Amino acid sequence: MDLKNSRVLVFGAGKSGIGAAGLLLRAFAAEVILYDGNEQLDKDELAAKVAASTESSASANQVRVILGELPSEVIGGLDLVVLSPGVPTDLPLVKAMRERDVRIWGEVELAWECGKGDVLAVTGTNGKTTTTSLLGEIMKNYVKWLREWKNEEGVSDAVTADWKKDRVYVVGNIGNPYTDVADRMTEGTITVAELSSFQLETIERFAPRVSAILNITPDHLNRHHTMEEYIRVKERITENQNRKDACILNYEDEILREFGKGLKTKVIYFSSLHKLDKGLFLDGNQICYCDGEEETLICSTDELNILGRHNHENVMAAAGMALAYGVPIEVIRGTVCAFQAVEHRIEYVTEKKGVVYYNDSKGTNPDAAIKGIQAMNRPTLLIGGGYDKNSSYEEWIQAFDGKVKYLVLIGQTREKIAKAAKSCGFEDCVLKDSLEEAVAFCAENAVNGDAVLLSPACASWGMFPNYEERGRQFKELVNQLDG
Repeated sequence: MDLKNSRVLVFGAGKSGIGAAGLLLRAFAAEVILYDGNEQLDKDELAAKVAASTESSASANQVRVILGELPSEVIGGLDLVVLSPGVPTDLPLVKAMRERDVRIWGEVELAWECGKGDVLAVTGTNGKTTTTSLLGEIMKNYVKWLREWKNEEGVSDAVTADWKKDRVYVVGNIGNPYTDVADRMTEGTITVAELSSFQLETIERFAPRVSAILNITPDHLNRHHTMEEYIRVKERITENQNRKDACILNYEDEILREFGKGLKTKVIYFSSLHKLDKGLFLDGNQICYCDGEEETLICSTDELNILGRHNHENVMAAAGMALAYGVPIEVIRGTVCAFQAVEHRIEYVTEKKGVVYYNDSKGTNPDAAIKGIQAMNRPTLLIGGGYDKNSSYEEWIQAFDGKVKYLVLIGQTREKIAKAAKSCGFEDCVLKDSLEEAVAFCAENAVNGDAVLLSPACASWGMFPNYEERGRQFKELVNQLDG
């Protein structure tokens, strides 16, 4: 689609919408309308943010900002609508746009159409951010390795494009909009993208060279409505890949194991419970790769700085993607052994009076929170609760396995989770009105040798703008405790 001088509506004025509007102005000189249904936002402030993203104050006058109700006549003259990930695709307004044959993309499709180079894309219910961050570090070290190897060997730039790789961007749901950097990409760029189901809903031609689906468990059913639709959207990451591309899948996820059988791409499985004849697997405390003939040690789990079997799976997924791209084992091994935990994902905070505090604010659904509690090796006071995404919590409660001394609950779901806990035979629930109260209770009741874990199993909305802010506040409260 030729976007030069086109008329485009960007729906949603958050970080992704600002990024999309800026890209449309920078790369295509498009006529941009930035729209948001929230009338309380400041038009001038939004225009200024778009201008800042283009590094030109004149851009503030090139974007029209509409808040509240969208006039129907605006829809008729549009060439394209770019939906921000937070905008549901089944909104009546979006349906009205489709009925008028307006083309609808998401920010990922817009960035893909503008960007160049190779894309490695990660999705899944849990583990995306850790896997994406680790893969980003692997690819950055790979670019350094290529540069050093070429200089040592005196290789001509004309020999192969692989030796021309010169820049790595880590983008997407990880917090860096893909659209912020798409127009800076060259054929030598490697882009590592974390993609949510919301972002995959609106792709058309997006085709990563290597993709990964880490796992699929119930999440965001308030948005996708059925598990079948959630699975379908996640699997779209492979939709436009071809036989030269690769997809990395979790062998322990039955849905993905079956899905891989029908893919036309090269499929590499990883497993934390089975020794595979071909793929990546955990053998005792060793993470190994077998290409079908030769078995190679990647690393020992004792060498890793990240806890838990789920993180061993994340390491295997990132390593599998890197191997599929052609990264040498020594680069992968050195990177995974040096990698530190991602902020807000079973992140060590501090130790106070013999009690260790962990921030797992990114545990925004029960399956992620299960992995959080499984990583604990001490008696644990667990802080949970938040926004209700129509999840059920029984499986999470059952995974406590005798480790949890108290379940301290906050937010909209606290009564619902307490009821689920009682039905599972867990009675030690404490309901609090705020995170501050929850941390104070834990500090008062934890003893030397215990752990306090924030792993909410719920989204942050209603109490915090996002899980990052929830995690930051938790760390601040913990660090203020008497030591």
